[in-house]
Amino acid sequence: MKDVIDVMELQREKIKKVTPLDYKKLDFNNGFTPARFIFECGVKLRGQPLTLATAAVIMHRFFREVDPANYDSYLIAASALYLAGKVKDDPLKIRDIINVAHNSLHRGSSPLEIGDEYWNMRDAIVQAELLIMRVLKFEVGTVHPHKFMLHYLKSMERWIGKEQWESIPVARAAAAFLQDFHHDSSILDYDPRHVAIACISLALQCYGVQLPLMEDTDDEVWYNIFVKDLPKDKHWEIMEKIMETYNREPEPNA
Repeated sequence: MKDVIDVMELQREKIKKVTPLDYKKLDFNNGFTPARFIFECGVKLRGQPLTLATAAVIMHRFFREVDPANYDSYLIAASALYLAGKVKDDPLKIRDIINVAHNSLHRGSSPLEIGDEYWNMRDAIVQAELLIMRVLKFEVGTVHPHKFMLHYLKSMERWIGKEQWESIPVARAAAAFLQDFHHDSSILDYDPRHVAIACISLALQCYGVQLPLMEDTDDEVWYNIFVKDLPKDKHWEIMEKIMETYNREPEPNA
């Protein structure tokens, strides 16, 4: 079940294969782009998946409370990543965050020397961290879908059978869907348990997996074993939101 917890290698390979984005040419106030920036920086820093998910949630929550046009979204994203490292006990060194963020914005640049630009950026991140905390009323803890997904997938492995389960990467796909959904602020609108179910449902449909004993029943019935309060229309709504996330991926060097 390691794929459920750690999908970072998959994300690293994805970043290696795609043309790097020029963030300076993108609309950074659309919600998707700052989350994309967080995940790129987080992968380079080898942050844990829950740390990056926490950073994205913090950033989305912050921008729901303020007018994004009034803030430097690059700075807020970097500060959210720094704060998330503390929240999840996955300390990310501020100097590393500064250099990775700077290099992601200025492709090919060298690490910043200890000087005025470095200290100004460091002070700005620290001050932005305090601002985020105040805006969110110091409530930065997050109930993530990840732990529910892990429980559901472990149960499904026993349900389907270990041999068949290992032959189809349902767990890996569901975890990837979940991580990618964190690019969209709408993840804040749904119960974490329901998000976990929707990600698993998408993975099952992608690989055409038919669950045992469900051949002659409604396809939606299977998740009632885990959650009793997820209507079919809400289930499909979340899945559509997840799929819409991929349509918002900016073109390289847009």
